Amino acid sequence: MRKESFDFLQKFIEAPSPSGYETPAQRVFTRYVKSCTNRVDVDVMGNTTGVIEVKGAPRVMLAGHMDELGLMVKSVTEKGFLVFGTIGGFDTTTLPSQRVNVWGPKGSVLGIIGKKAVHMMKPEERKKAPDIKSLFIDIGAKDKKAAEKLVNVGDVATFCCGLDKLQGDVVTARCFDDKMGAYLVAEILRTLWPKRKKLQYEVHGTATVQEEVGLRGARTSTYRIDPKVGVCLEVGFASDHPGADARSGEYKLGGGPIIHRGANMNHKVFDLMVKAAKKAKVKYQVEGIPGGTGTDTNAMQLSRSGVATSLISIPIRYMHTTVETLSTKDLDAAVKLVSQFIIDLKKNTGFIPK
Repeated sequence: MRKESFDFLQKFIEAPSPSGYETPAQRVFTRYVKSCTNRVDVDVMGNTTGVIEVKGAPRVMLAGHMDELGLMVKSVTEKGFLVFGTIGGFDTTTLPSQRVNVWGPKGSVLGIIGKKAVHMMKPEERKKAPDIKSLFIDIGAKDKKAAEKLVNVGDVATFCCGLDKLQGDVVTARCFDDKMGAYLVAEILRTLWPKRKKLQYEVHGTATVQEEVGLRGARTSTYRIDPKVGVCLEVGFASDHPGADARSGEYKLGGGPIIHRGANMNHKVFDLMVKAAKKAKVKYQVEGIPGGTGTDTNAMQLSRSGVATSLISIPIRYMHTTVETLSTKDLDAAVKLVSQFIIDLKKNTGFIPK
Protein backbone atom coordinates (compact mmCIF):
# COMPACT_ATOMS: atom_id res chain seq x y z
CA MET A 1 0.00 0.00 0.00
CA ARG A 2 1.28 3.49 -0.88
CA LYS A 3 2.22 5.68 2.07
CA GLU A 4 -0.23 8.37 0.90
CA SER A 5 -3.03 5.81 0.74
CA PHE A 6 -2.25 4.50 4.22
CA ASP A 7 -2.16 8.04 5.62
CA PHE A 8 -5.58 8.73 4.08
CA LEU A 9 -6.99 5.51 5.54
CA GLN A 10 -5.63 6.39 8.97
CA LYS A 11 -7.15 9.89 8.94
CA PHE A 12 -10.42 8.48 7.64
CA ILE A 13 -10.58 5.84 10.40
CA GLU A 14 -9.82 8.42 13.10
CA ALA A 15 -12.54 10.84 11.93
CA PRO A 16 -15.67 10.13 14.03
CA SER A 17 -18.71 9.12 11.97
CA PRO A 18 -21.50 7.29 13.80
CA SER A 19 -24.58 6.84 11.62
CA GLY A 20 -26.21 10.23 11.09
CA TYR A 21 -23.08 12.09 12.28
CA GLU A 22 -20.69 11.43 9.39
CA THR A 23 -19.57 15.02 8.63
CA PRO A 24 -15.96 14.72 9.94
CA ALA A 25 -15.35 11.64 7.76
CA GLN A 26 -17.12 13.31 4.85
CA ARG A 27 -14.59 16.16 4.99
CA VAL A 28 -11.62 13.75 4.91
CA PHE A 29 -13.10 11.86 1.95
CA THR A 30 -13.84 15.07 0.02
CA ARG A 31 -10.32 16.45 0.48
CA TYR A 32 -8.82 13.23 -0.85
CA VAL A 33 -10.99 12.71 -3.95
CA LYS A 34 -11.33 16.29 -5.17
CA SER A 35 -7.96 16.06 -6.97
CA CYS A 36 -8.97 12.93 -8.90
CA THR A 37 -12.53 13.80 -9.92
CA ASN A 38 -14.28 16.47 -11.98
CA ARG A 39 -16.53 17.36 -9.08
CA VAL A 40 -17.66 16.23 -5.63
CA ASP A 41 -21.39 16.23 -4.84
CA VAL A 42 -22.85 16.15 -1.33
CA ASP A 43 -26.58 15.56 -0.89
CA VAL A 44 -28.94 16.46 1.95
CA MET A 45 -28.31 13.10 3.66
CA GLY A 46 -24.53 13.62 3.61
CA ASN A 47 -23.74 11.05 0.90
CA THR A 48 -20.53 12.26 -0.76
CA THR A 49 -19.91 11.42 -4.42
CA GLY A 50 -16.78 11.98 -6.47
CA VAL A 51 -17.62 12.05 -10.18
CA ILE A 52 -15.38 11.23 -13.15
CA GLU A 53 -17.43 12.72 -15.98
CA VAL A 54 -17.87 10.96 -19.30
CA LYS A 55 -20.28 12.96 -21.44
CA GLY A 56 -23.37 11.10 -22.62
CA ALA A 57 -22.27 7.82 -21.04
CA PRO A 58 -24.19 5.43 -18.79
CA ARG A 59 -23.27 5.60 -15.10
CA VAL A 60 -21.53 3.10 -12.84
CA MET A 61 -21.88 3.73 -9.12
CA LEU A 62 -19.40 2.64 -6.46
CA ALA A 63 -20.68 2.60 -2.88
CA GLY A 64 -18.92 2.11 0.44
CA HIS A 65 -20.50 3.38 3.63
CA MET A 66 -18.52 5.76 5.83
CA ASP A 67 -20.74 5.56 8.89
CA GLU A 68 -19.62 3.49 11.86
CA LEU A 69 -21.11 2.00 14.99
CA GLY A 70 -21.34 4.48 17.85
CA LEU A 71 -23.03 5.45 21.09
CA MET A 72 -25.48 8.26 21.84
CA VAL A 73 -25.99 10.08 25.13
CA LYS A 74 -29.60 9.48 26.22
CA SER A 75 -29.53 11.19 29.62
CA VAL A 76 -27.24 12.40 32.42
CA THR A 77 -27.72 11.09 35.96
CA GLU A 78 -27.69 13.32 39.03
CA LYS A 79 -24.20 12.02 39.81
CA GLY A 80 -22.88 12.96 36.36
CA PHE A 81 -22.81 9.57 34.65
CA LEU A 82 -23.94 9.32 31.01
CA VAL A 83 -26.68 6.87 30.10
CA PHE A 84 -26.26 5.82 26.47
CA GLY A 85 -27.87 3.90 23.63
CA THR A 86 -26.15 2.11 20.76
CA ILE A 87 -26.08 3.25 17.13
CA GLY A 88 -26.01 0.11 15.01
CA GLY A 89 -25.74 -3.57 15.92
CA PHE A 90 -23.41 -3.98 18.89
CA ASP A 91 -22.17 -7.07 20.68
CA THR A 92 -22.62 -5.76 24.23
CA THR A 93 -19.87 -8.05 25.56
CA THR A 94 -17.33 -5.79 23.80
CA LEU A 95 -18.46 -2.58 25.53
CA PRO A 96 -17.32 -2.72 29.19
CA SER A 97 -13.90 -1.21 29.99
CA GLN A 98 -13.65 0.65 26.68
CA ARG A 99 -12.30 4.18 26.46
CA VAL A 100 -14.51 6.49 24.40
CA ASN A 101 -14.49 10.01 23.01
CA VAL A 102 -17.78 11.81 23.63
CA TRP A 103 -18.17 14.48 20.95
CA GLY A 104 -19.62 17.42 22.85
CA PRO A 105 -20.18 21.03 21.72
CA LYS A 106 -16.68 22.04 22.88
CA GLY A 107 -14.89 19.04 21.37
CA SER A 108 -14.12 15.52 22.50
CA VAL A 109 -14.48 14.51 26.14
CA LEU A 110 -12.68 11.37 27.29
CA GLY A 111 -14.83 8.81 29.05
CA ILE A 112 -14.84 5.15 30.00
CA ILE A 113 -17.62 2.59 29.89
CA GLY A 114 -18.03 1.31 33.40
CA LYS A 115 -19.90 -1.65 34.82
CA LYS A 116 -20.35 -3.28 38.18
CA ALA A 117 -17.20 -5.06 39.38
CA VAL A 118 -17.24 -8.85 39.08
CA HIS A 119 -16.83 -9.12 42.88
CA MET A 120 -20.20 -7.38 43.33
CA MET A 121 -22.11 -9.56 40.87
CA LYS A 122 -24.47 -12.34 41.77
CA PRO A 123 -23.42 -15.78 40.39
CA GLU A 124 -26.13 -15.70 37.70
CA GLU A 125 -25.03 -12.20 36.56
CA ARG A 126 -21.52 -13.43 35.84
CA LYS A 127 -22.83 -15.90 33.25
CA LYS A 128 -24.81 -13.37 31.22
CA ALA A 129 -23.83 -10.84 28.57
CA PRO A 130 -24.13 -7.35 30.07
CA ASP A 131 -27.48 -5.63 29.65
CA ILE A 132 -27.02 -2.27 27.92
CA LYS A 133 -29.11 -0.74 30.71
CA SER A 134 -26.46 -1.72 33.24
CA LEU A 135 -23.67 0.15 31.43
CA PHE A 136 -22.80 3.84 31.57
CA ILE A 137 -20.11 6.32 30.51
CA ASP A 138 -18.03 7.88 33.26
CA ILE A 139 -16.36 11.17 32.25
CA GLY A 140 -15.22 11.94 35.80
CA ALA A 141 -17.79 14.71 36.32
CA LYS A 142 -18.66 15.40 39.97
CA ASP A 143 -22.38 15.82 39.25
CA LYS A 144 -25.02 16.40 36.58
CA LYS A 145 -24.38 20.14 36.35
CA ALA A 146 -20.66 19.60 35.73
CA ALA A 147 -21.32 16.93 33.10
CA GLU A 148 -23.85 19.07 31.23
CA LYS A 149 -21.26 21.81 30.76
CA LEU A 150 -19.37 19.36 28.54
CA VAL A 151 -21.96 17.01 27.05
CA ASN A 152 -25.51 17.33 25.71
CA VAL A 153 -28.22 14.74 25.23
CA GLY A 154 -27.92 13.50 21.63
CA ASP A 155 -24.13 13.85 21.50
CA VAL A 156 -22.38 10.77 20.15
CA ALA A 157 -19.35 8.79 21.27
CA THR A 158 -16.79 6.66 19.44
CA PHE A 159 -14.12 4.32 20.71
CA CYS A 160 -10.64 5.78 21.18
CA CYS A 161 -8.77 3.16 19.17
CA GLY A 162 -7.63 4.03 15.65
CA LEU A 163 -5.64 2.20 12.98
CA ASP A 164 -2.68 0.06 14.06
CA LYS A 165 -0.25 -2.21 12.24
CA LEU A 166 0.19 -5.79 13.40
CA GLN A 167 2.64 -8.10 11.63
CA GLY A 168 3.41 -7.88 7.92
CA ASP A 169 0.42 -6.62 5.92
CA VAL A 170 -2.12 -7.18 8.73
CA VAL A 171 -3.76 -4.11 10.30
CA THR A 172 -6.50 -3.57 12.87
CA ALA A 173 -8.97 -0.75 13.53
CA ARG A 174 -12.31 -0.02 15.16
CA CYS A 175 -14.35 0.68 12.02
CA PHE A 176 -13.07 -1.07 8.92
CA ASP A 177 -16.81 -1.77 8.59
CA ASP A 178 -17.09 0.13 6.41
CA LYS A 179 -14.62 3.01 6.30
CA MET A 180 -12.55 0.47 4.40
CA GLY A 181 -15.22 0.30 1.69
CA ALA A 182 -15.37 4.07 1.29
CA TYR A 183 -11.55 4.06 1.23
CA LEU A 184 -11.68 1.62 -1.69
CA VAL A 185 -14.12 3.91 -3.51
CA ALA A 186 -11.63 6.77 -3.19
CA GLU A 187 -8.68 4.64 -4.31
CA ILE A 188 -10.57 3.35 -7.35
CA LEU A 189 -11.37 6.95 -8.35
CA ARG A 190 -7.68 7.83 -7.96
CA THR A 191 -6.67 4.84 -10.10
CA LEU A 192 -9.19 5.61 -12.86
CA TRP A 193 -8.55 9.36 -13.06
CA PRO A 194 -5.45 9.15 -15.33
CA LYS A 195 -7.36 6.73 -17.60
CA ARG A 196 -10.59 8.72 -17.74
CA LYS A 197 -10.44 9.41 -21.49
CA LYS A 198 -10.67 5.67 -22.19
CA LEU A 199 -13.75 5.07 -20.02
CA GLN A 200 -17.12 4.27 -21.60
CA TYR A 201 -18.98 4.75 -18.31
CA GLU A 202 -19.25 7.83 -16.11
CA VAL A 203 -18.04 6.92 -12.61
CA HIS A 204 -19.85 8.01 -9.45
CA GLY A 205 -17.88 7.00 -6.34
CA THR A 206 -20.04 7.45 -3.25
CA ALA A 207 -19.20 7.33 0.45
CA THR A 208 -22.69 6.54 1.71
CA VAL A 209 -24.20 7.33 5.12
CA GLN A 210 -26.47 5.59 7.63
CA GLU A 211 -25.90 2.04 6.38
CA GLU A 212 -25.72 0.67 9.91
CA VAL A 213 -29.25 1.92 10.66
CA GLY A 214 -31.05 0.74 7.53
CA LEU A 215 -29.10 1.30 4.28
CA ARG A 216 -30.58 4.79 4.17
CA GLY A 217 -27.83 6.65 2.34
CA ALA A 218 -27.52 4.07 -0.42
CA ARG A 219 -31.26 4.22 -0.99
CA THR A 220 -31.34 7.97 -1.64
CA SER A 221 -27.99 8.30 -3.43
CA THR A 222 -28.70 5.46 -5.87
CA TYR A 223 -32.06 7.03 -6.72
CA ARG A 224 -30.34 10.37 -7.41
CA ILE A 225 -27.45 8.97 -9.46
CA ASP A 226 -29.63 6.47 -11.39
CA PRO A 227 -26.78 4.12 -12.39
CA LYS A 228 -26.91 1.26 -14.87
CA VAL A 229 -24.35 -0.70 -12.83
CA GLY A 230 -23.63 -0.57 -9.10
CA VAL A 231 -20.69 -2.00 -7.17
CA CYS A 232 -20.81 -2.16 -3.38
CA LEU A 233 -17.51 -2.35 -1.47
CA GLU A 234 -17.94 -3.99 1.94
CA VAL A 235 -16.44 -6.20 4.61
CA GLY A 236 -16.94 -9.96 4.65
CA PHE A 237 -16.47 -12.61 7.31
CA ALA A 238 -13.02 -14.21 7.42
CA SER A 239 -13.11 -17.82 8.62
CA ASP A 240 -9.38 -18.27 9.22
CA HIS A 241 -9.31 -17.68 12.98
CA PRO A 242 -10.09 -19.88 16.01
CA GLY A 243 -13.81 -20.39 16.60
CA ALA A 244 -14.89 -19.45 13.07
CA ASP A 245 -17.20 -21.82 11.18
CA ALA A 246 -15.79 -22.53 7.72
CA ARG A 247 -18.64 -24.82 6.59
CA SER A 248 -20.09 -22.04 4.43
CA GLY A 249 -16.70 -21.38 2.88
CA GLU A 250 -13.09 -20.70 3.79
CA TYR A 251 -12.29 -17.01 3.47
CA LYS A 252 -8.87 -15.90 4.58
CA LEU A 253 -6.86 -12.73 4.99
CA GLY A 254 -4.50 -12.35 2.05
CA GLY A 255 -6.65 -14.58 -0.17
CA GLY A 256 -7.95 -11.64 -2.18
CA PRO A 257 -11.31 -9.86 -2.30
CA ILE A 258 -14.52 -11.89 -2.17
CA ILE A 259 -16.75 -11.73 -5.26
CA HIS A 260 -20.31 -12.60 -4.24
CA ARG A 261 -22.94 -14.59 -6.14
CA GLY A 262 -26.66 -14.80 -5.46
CA ALA A 263 -30.04 -13.15 -5.90
CA ASN A 264 -28.71 -9.74 -4.80
CA MET A 265 -26.03 -9.74 -7.54
CA ASN A 266 -26.41 -9.57 -11.32
CA HIS A 267 -25.08 -12.72 -13.05
CA LYS A 268 -23.56 -10.86 -15.99
CA VAL A 269 -21.76 -8.45 -13.66
CA PHE A 270 -20.41 -11.41 -11.68
CA ASP A 271 -19.02 -12.98 -14.86
CA LEU A 272 -17.40 -9.70 -15.92
CA MET A 273 -15.91 -9.22 -12.45
CA VAL A 274 -14.30 -12.68 -12.55
CA LYS A 275 -12.99 -11.93 -16.04
CA ALA A 276 -11.51 -8.65 -14.76
CA ALA A 277 -9.84 -10.45 -11.84
CA LYS A 278 -8.14 -12.86 -14.20
CA LYS A 279 -7.10 -10.08 -16.57
CA ALA A 280 -5.63 -8.03 -13.71
CA LYS A 281 -4.02 -11.17 -12.24
CA VAL A 282 -5.76 -10.62 -8.91
CA LYS A 283 -6.39 -13.44 -6.45
CA TYR A 284 -10.05 -13.64 -5.50
CA GLN A 285 -12.48 -15.71 -3.44
CA VAL A 286 -16.14 -16.50 -4.21
CA GLU A 287 -19.05 -16.62 -1.76
CA GLY A 288 -22.61 -17.65 -2.52
CA ILE A 289 -25.39 -15.77 -0.69
CA PRO A 290 -28.88 -17.20 -1.34
CA GLY A 291 -30.93 -14.10 -0.44
CA GLY A 292 -30.32 -10.46 0.39
CA THR A 293 -26.87 -9.48 1.59
CA GLY A 294 -27.75 -6.95 4.28
CA THR A 295 -25.46 -4.43 2.58
CA ASP A 296 -25.88 -1.32 0.44
CA THR A 297 -26.14 -3.78 -2.48
CA ASN A 298 -29.73 -4.43 -1.39
CA ALA A 299 -30.71 -0.77 -1.70
CA MET A 300 -28.78 -0.27 -4.95
CA GLN A 301 -30.33 -3.25 -6.71
CA LEU A 302 -33.90 -2.20 -5.91
CA SER A 303 -33.58 1.46 -6.88
CA ARG A 304 -36.03 2.73 -9.51
CA SER A 305 -36.54 -0.08 -12.06
CA GLY A 306 -33.49 -2.04 -10.89
CA VAL A 307 -29.69 -1.82 -11.07
CA ALA A 308 -27.18 -4.48 -12.18
CA THR A 309 -25.22 -4.92 -8.96
CA SER A 310 -22.07 -6.52 -7.63
CA LEU A 311 -20.84 -7.01 -4.07
CA ILE A 312 -17.10 -7.08 -3.48
CA SER A 313 -16.01 -7.63 0.10
CA ILE A 314 -12.74 -7.75 2.00
CA PRO A 315 -12.42 -10.61 4.50
CA ILE A 316 -12.03 -9.30 8.04
CA ARG A 317 -11.75 -10.92 11.43
CA TYR A 318 -13.80 -9.87 14.47
CA MET A 319 -16.52 -7.83 12.72
CA HIS A 320 -18.39 -5.23 14.83
CA THR A 321 -15.69 -5.11 17.48
CA THR A 322 -13.02 -2.49 18.16
CA VAL A 323 -10.32 -4.76 16.68
CA GLU A 324 -11.56 -5.52 13.15
CA THR A 325 -8.56 -6.99 11.32
CA LEU A 326 -7.66 -7.32 7.63
CA SER A 327 -4.81 -7.56 5.12
CA THR A 328 -3.80 -4.47 3.16
CA LYS A 329 -2.90 -6.80 0.28
CA ASP A 330 -6.61 -7.54 -0.11
CA LEU A 331 -7.36 -3.81 -0.26
CA ASP A 332 -4.81 -3.25 -3.01
CA ALA A 333 -6.15 -6.27 -4.91
CA ALA A 334 -9.74 -4.97 -4.69
CA VAL A 335 -8.69 -1.61 -6.16
CA LYS A 336 -7.03 -3.38 -9.10
CA LEU A 337 -10.02 -5.67 -9.60
CA VAL A 338 -12.78 -3.05 -9.66
CA SER A 339 -10.68 -0.56 -11.64
CA GLN A 340 -10.10 -3.21 -14.33
CA PHE A 341 -13.82 -4.06 -14.32
CA ILE A 342 -14.77 -0.42 -14.96
CA ILE A 343 -12.09 0.10 -17.62
CA ASP A 344 -13.46 -2.94 -19.48
CA LEU A 345 -17.15 -1.92 -19.25
CA LYS A 346 -18.67 -1.31 -22.69
CA LYS A 347 -21.60 1.02 -23.37
CA ASN A 348 -23.55 -1.64 -25.22
CA THR A 349 -23.14 -4.41 -22.63
CA GLY A 350 -26.53 -5.82 -21.64
CA PHE A 351 -27.34 -6.98 -18.12
CA ILE A 352 -30.90 -8.27 -18.59
CA PRO A 353 -31.04 -12.04 -17.85
CA LYS A 354 -31.58 -14.12 -20.99
